[in-house]
Amino acid sequence: MTEPRHGIVLGGSWAGMLAAHVLARHLESVTVVDRDVLPGGPAQRKGLPQARHVHVLWSGGARIVESLLPGTIDRVLAAGARKIGFHEDVVTLTSHGWQHRFPPRQYVIMCGRPLLDWTVREQVLASDRITLRQRTEAVTLTGDGTRVSGVEVHGLDDGAREVLEADLVIDATGRGSGLRKWLSALGLPPVEVDIVDAGIAYSTRQFVAPPGATAGFPAVNVAADHRERRPGRFGVVFPQEGGRWMVTLSCTRGGDLPTTEEDFLPYARSLRDPLVAQLIAPVEPITPVFVSRIGANRRLYPERLDRWPDGLLVLGDSLAAFNPIHGHGMSAAARAAAVLDRRLGGGLGPGAAHDLQRAIGETVDDPWLMAASKDLEYVGCRNHSSDPRLNLGSSAVHQFVDLVASGSMLSREVSDVVTDVLSMSAPQSELGTSRFFTLIQRAERLPELAGPPLSAEELAIANLEPRSPVLRGAR
Repeated sequence: MTEPRHGIVLGGSWAGMLAAHVLARHLESVTVVDRDVLPGGPAQRKGLPQARHVHVLWSGGARIVESLLPGTIDRVLAAGARKIGFHEDVVTLTSHGWQHRFPPRQYVIMCGRPLLDWTVREQVLASDRITLRQRTEAVTLTGDGTRVSGVEVHGLDDGAREVLEADLVIDATGRGSGLRKWLSALGLPPVEVDIVDAGIAYSTRQFVAPPGATAGFPAVNVAADHRERRPGRFGVVFPQEGGRWMVTLSCTRGGDLPTTEEDFLPYARSLRDPLVAQLIAPVEPITPVFVSRIGANRRLYPERLDRWPDGLLVLGDSLAAFNPIHGHGMSAAARAAAVLDRRLGGGLGPGAAHDLQRAIGETVDDPWLMAASKDLEYVGCRNHSSDPRLNLGSSAVHQFVDLVASGSMLSREVSDVVTDVLSMSAPQSELGTSRFFTLIQRAERLPELAGPPLSAEELAIANLEPRSPVLRGAR
């Protein structure tokens, strides 16, 4: 079979909807299967608890989504999302100090995850080629180790079981995917898995932003300093639609995450800088505190199997899930969808699924390396990875990472390259080129900042007092 006609996508979240849209461009019909009843608007749902925490869509992923679904970015911006230019519209305390607010090189879209999901889902499900099966759960794959021919599902309301046949099945069910179990039932060997777990946990609350703040005040990010060799503590204040601030406080293993409303503000005061606490202390909270402890980096390697069944692909968090603090999950899913779109035009003959799965695996390599290597810097991080790049243990590597961090903070040229990589607009390998090594050594650097680089207008919006001195230590 070289021209598949019917596809099944397991999972109706961001990755699943993008995959379904791509399949509908190439196949006659697509069925999306999801455990939830998907909301008819930008609302929270039970199957996506992490949507209550901050999410960003980097420009690298946003451009792909726009190419697949033109007008999507304008839709979310019209609904109140904010396009944040990096680093002009962000005030960041990095591990090495305050980041200068250079003119924007890349951007992120900041808004609630439900709004992003809904904007994509509304467009995708408008296709008459796509059918949504809600309150339905995948039980197992049908077929054998040579070819997957469909999926057995059962209804969560009536318990009825049935087999849905398909020429192509895509697993986009997320971190809870049963893929490894399903493959074992088909007689295939275990899929290798890497886990890098810094014990990340998140606590989020939303607040009413001061008048004008969601449009005229920068996003705020206070990071931990891994060199202190103690559990990291982080805090962000991100603008959201509806005149809201979403505030997420997080920590690595042992960081004593705040889990109650009473502990939220004191924890913000315990960060390396009081800016987050100063911003939220006078404003009104409008939600309780939501806590999540699912933040380990986990990657499967189906492409390493000698045998891979035709008719099966895996992408999104089912394939590789990252620490959400880095904001790469949605862009990684978009990259996989783009590869799927390019490859499906050539059909799926024998062995083509294995080749396509390998190509999808390559799209998650950069975000995997960025997230996992960063988390390894924190004390107590557990590294269960066979990736040799994550097991170097070299002081020279750490010195280079510190050099890049300090250079990006003070040099626009260095910052531009690093931002291109972080936004997934340039490959991770760009940081290993001789050109970049030379740039780090020779680039002009600005003086270090002693405090957050906020303008007088921004200070007035948030009713903050200016700090002095502004600068220290010219270089």
